[in-house]
Amino acid sequence: MAERILVTSALPYANGPLHIGHAVEYIQTDIYVRFLRSSGKDVVYFCADDTHGTPIELNAAKQGLKPEDFIARFQDEHQKDFQDLDVRFDYFHSTNSPENRQYAELIYGRLKEKGDIERKDVEQAYCEKDRRFLPDRFIKGTCPNCKSPDQYGDACEKCGKAYSPTDLIDPRCSLCGTPPVRKSSEHLFFKLSRHADFLQELLRKPGFIHPGLAAQLQGFFEKGLADWDISRDGPYFGFAIPGETDKYFYVWLDAPIGYIATTEKWAKETGKAKSALDYWAKDSGARIVHFIGKDIVYFHALFWPAVLDVAGLHIPSEIKVHGHLTVNGEKMSKSRGTMVPVRDYLNQLDPSYLRYFYAANLGAGVEDLDLNLKDFRLRVNGELVNNVGNLANRALSLLAGPLGGKLAPGRSEGPGRALVESVLARIPEVREAFEKLEYRNAIRVITDIASAANAFVQTSAPWAQVKKDAEVARADLSDAADLVYLLGALLAPVTPRLSEKLFAQLGAEPLTFKALEGAKYPLLDRSRPIGTPEPLLPRLEEDRVNAIIVEPPGAVAAVPAPEAKKAEGASKEKKAEKKPAEPAPVTQATSGAGATEAAGSGEIEYADFAKVVLKSGKVLAAEKVAKADKLLKLTVDVGEASGPRTIVSGIAEAFAPESLVGRNVVVVANLKPRSLKGIESKGMLLTAGPGGKDLSLLDPGNVPPGSDVK
Repeated sequence: MAERILVTSALPYANGPLHIGHAVEYIQTDIYVRFLRSSGKDVVYFCADDTHGTPIELNAAKQGLKPEDFIARFQDEHQKDFQDLDVRFDYFHSTNSPENRQYAELIYGRLKEKGDIERKDVEQAYCEKDRRFLPDRFIKGTCPNCKSPDQYGDACEKCGKAYSPTDLIDPRCSLCGTPPVRKSSEHLFFKLSRHADFLQELLRKPGFIHPGLAAQLQGFFEKGLADWDISRDGPYFGFAIPGETDKYFYVWLDAPIGYIATTEKWAKETGKAKSALDYWAKDSGARIVHFIGKDIVYFHALFWPAVLDVAGLHIPSEIKVHGHLTVNGEKMSKSRGTMVPVRDYLNQLDPSYLRYFYAANLGAGVEDLDLNLKDFRLRVNGELVNNVGNLANRALSLLAGPLGGKLAPGRSEGPGRALVESVLARIPEVREAFEKLEYRNAIRVITDIASAANAFVQTSAPWAQVKKDAEVARADLSDAADLVYLLGALLAPVTPRLSEKLFAQLGAEPLTFKALEGAKYPLLDRSRPIGTPEPLLPRLEEDRVNAIIVEPPGAVAAVPAPEAKKAEGASKEKKAEKKPAEPAPVTQATSGAGATEAAGSGEIEYADFAKVVLKSGKVLAAEKVAKADKLLKLTVDVGEASGPRTIVSGIAEAFAPESLVGRNVVVVANLKPRSLKGIESKGMLLTAGPGGKDLSLLDPGNVPPGSDVK
């Protein structure tokens, strides 16, 4: 029987909207699940809202809502956000459910039967006015570490130090402001300390968790595993503990049980399993994979496996851990507007951009991922829009237009066939990268394939062959269409809606990793016509990207991106040197010499300006010039019957070659040719900025190559 795989993401807390930091985990997991499914694996993907605990009770009360109504609102919002991010769960549930209560009580009962529950008296803060104990967010005071006032009872938001509510200086009830008293209460503890040997052996198991994290977790064993308080005093929004009076399960007991409860709900509603135990029974043979952030490793790698083992259930097979998201090199911040809600992003931009950028930067480790907005825009435009999108647009537009949408039969030999076959040989690299969560390596191979495909189209020049020998052009473009089809398959786990568009434009069934196992040239059914081509994705514009960050009123000024900081530092250094003020940078013509001179040094007549012929162009290919750090060799279509031009441009410090393919540019078209590093350059590009790394290409907009720029 085929292996059954159950995959989960950490449960989002139903206390607020999802933000783009949360999205890292759900996109990472969704890519993995889509890849497994495309590979023919039997996989299900579950998640749920985490709904219990003090913060939800407190915030619901502030809004005059019952906790049940409060969490229902966020569950609807969360599911809509996931849907629009192209994250597809097999089932999304809630921990405030009959299924979760059922399994929480079952597991607690088994822990109790095994002698793993112990009673201890705990001294806590107690509000005599509200007649309740004050855990976590129900108490405020001065931080015992940094002395910052108005901090909650679990951790300081200023210094980040964690502490007990009873450690606060000058504590007060966060509901009524009354200073609390100390009062003892009996609590229930899970004897985690009894399971150190089992957990040490689990951490040594290959593939269970990243080795670096396993080493970090040794610190808990060195100081002795602490038993875990699994109860809270009422009133508390959660499940009452059977056999106890006014005691409730602490949210961290029933939250991970939500994975099991969601499996149970899915089994009931779909009939695809008898119950959750088809996966969660100790002898089920299923593979259970948890995706989590590095801030909750302790709970998932120590507490949760120990609870499952004592309860006689299936422990996790693998725990995949990712780092946090930073924005423009800084920790996300509400006050700076960088803790961007997913909905704010989606109101501006297609999810494919974000999914691609995250994938292009994600590896299997736990390092943080930075969403630098400039890098985001340039990389997505260069690799996804210009490289992949440009290939599809050029190949399919010519096929659908002058060639009537008809494909040519596969060829017995030739560069197109050789390229398709060489690309098929690289599929194992992509497959291995997805399997190991090295998504950035998968994207690297995919961009290599797209660049090679664009180079093939550029060399074969089908736009010229159409007029000379239409069938030769058709054959070349059909091989290019095979490569587009293949790219659609490889990108499908990352950018599913883009791949769906590619398959539709090709008039072909979706191509899967399973089908690629035995795929041979030609990939497409050449007897079928292609569909209707259209642009896949618009280019990311700077103003739209920047619009995702909305600073709240009275916010601290946004932290500049690293590029802006560097420019600011350079500006200060210039002032310190007391040099004469330089004119502000203006539009420049950038040639292979790399030297640019600011305009405005003297007035000219209109007749002088009229001598300059400016044309719109499209970059078809780009590569570095050997032994020239500042130079790039570009192939630019300026709409001439003689074909594209070669232009050598001094912009290598500002742009990677692959980021330029497909870009629209402004070309000085009547400049006298000159030889640079042995390459004849026929033209010059217009840029803006001071030079070096700080350059922007002028974009004439979506106009055909060769259009006049005036």
